[in-house]
Amino acid sequence: MSSIKKVLIVGSGLGGMSLGIALRQAGIEVEIVEINKEFNVYGVGILQQPNQLRALDTLGLADACMERGSLYGLLKMCTDSGHEFGKSGVPPVGRFDKNNGISRKVYHEILYEKAVSMGVTIRMGLTVAEIKNNKTSVGVKFTDGSEGVYQLVVGADGVRSKVRSLVFGNLKPQYIGSSVWRYPFKRSPDLDTGYIFYGKKTKAGIVAMNADMMYIFVVAAEGDDNPHIPDHELVPRLKAHLSEYPAKMVADLVEQVTDPQKVVYRPLEALLLPDPWYKNRVVLIGDAAHATIPQLGSGAALAVEDAVVLAEELAKEQSVEAALKTYMKRRFERCKMICDASLTLAEWEQMEWKNLPLPEGANVGMLYGKTFGALTAPI
Repeated sequence: MSSIKKVLIVGSGLGGMSLGIALRQAGIEVEIVEINKEFNVYGVGILQQPNQLRALDTLGLADACMERGSLYGLLKMCTDSGHEFGKSGVPPVGRFDKNNGISRKVYHEILYEKAVSMGVTIRMGLTVAEIKNNKTSVGVKFTDGSEGVYQLVVGADGVRSKVRSLVFGNLKPQYIGSSVWRYPFKRSPDLDTGYIFYGKKTKAGIVAMNADMMYIFVVAAEGDDNPHIPDHELVPRLKAHLSEYPAKMVADLVEQVTDPQKVVYRPLEALLLPDPWYKNRVVLIGDAAHATIPQLGSGAALAVEDAVVLAEELAKEQSVEAALKTYMKRRFERCKMICDASLTLAEWEQMEWKNLPLPEGANVGMLYGKTFGALTAPI
């Protein structure tokens, strides 16, 4: 029986919601606070690889995600003109042997509905203002003036985590010089699996989210230290990136990019907090602890895995300190591996776009294979 009875989770993203569900499965009371006043999920689509589906399966949600998403097997790799030069896949993890594309909004709805059905309390429009972090409890003052006392506080509030800044200091993520763009479309009848196209200055991928919708992503080097792009430039900038591709599957989409409100642009930032990710009774999960970039498509997967592992340890008959130590033992090296490999891949991409030679021994395929192989290991 867990010694933890009441937990506060700051942030209602994929990691925070997953943790709320996992803790309720262990019989622990959960309260989530979210700074946004309503659920306006940022993003377009997301890729769920087999290791993420395995983690979701422990929450009873993998099948719901696959039913409301779109499974695909091998990824077709193509030149900018559309010539297919290879296929890429991921090793199976248990019963999961395919990737699943899904709308971020739908993904969040699945988690939200499950959390509410299990009795998770969700408070919108506030976050933490002050934290008094003691060895046996945490006193919290919220931005709406209310207060609470919890046996554990979990920062699941993203790359610019307020919890992290209050407890660990002002650690800033590093902009790596690249960005990712996403835009939704009606699904093309020719889309039979996932595709990735390699251009001279960018790469682009097309992934289905369900039977009716798909999205495109573009990874590009923006070439400056100020990655902010005003709204009125989003559509022309994305179109300019897509114009690099004569491939019909991409070229047919360019004129459909018309609404800046549908363009999701994200400068890529990375951060890895040193071990440990906890102090006293405050602990971090997801991007708050290890913000990775999407070269391996594993950021959300790591957050959900964090949630599953942390809940498993807190549910055991052991001290909170022992649970948090084991959480770090199970999570740090795995997350560091993904963070490091993703940064390496981004560095190699930028070198290729600048026509610079790659370092001796650099092998993109080998790095992908090694990393995805390691992700099949138990968490």
